Amino acid sequence: MTRTLLLLAAALPVALAQPALAANDNDAVMKALASKSGCFTCHHIEPGSKGPNGMAPVGPDWQDVADKYRGNPDAVDALTHTVMTGSNPYASHWKGRVSGLAMPPNAVAVTEADARRLVQWILSMPPKQ
Repeated sequence: MTRTLLLLAAALPVALAQPALAANDNDAVMKALASKSGCFTCHHIEPGSKGPNGMAPVGPDWQDVADKYRGNPDAVDALTHTVMTGSNPYASHWKGRVSGLAMPPNAVAVTEADARRLVQWILSMPPKQ
């Protein structure tokens, strides 16, 4: 009995670490997908990040997106649609906060299933601190 308890106690930290490891793996997979799909051409993950050319992002950083849509049950569908078909430059709700006015359609760069996975990952980001 004591040996079993010791084994369980030793295994507990490993078991608790598994979700964190999975999240890190998911982050790496999603960052690779975003990079391959061209998302980082216009977006960054964290606020205030600059692109490789030193310019501000064209589109909103993803933590801002996650904060803006947090709790919105229609966000995944709406944002996936925007990724695939683009947005209206005359109805930009990011105007004045980013240098771009509209998101171009990305159906040639990413599948709808991958876009949905990326949107779900973005929306799962923790609130800014």
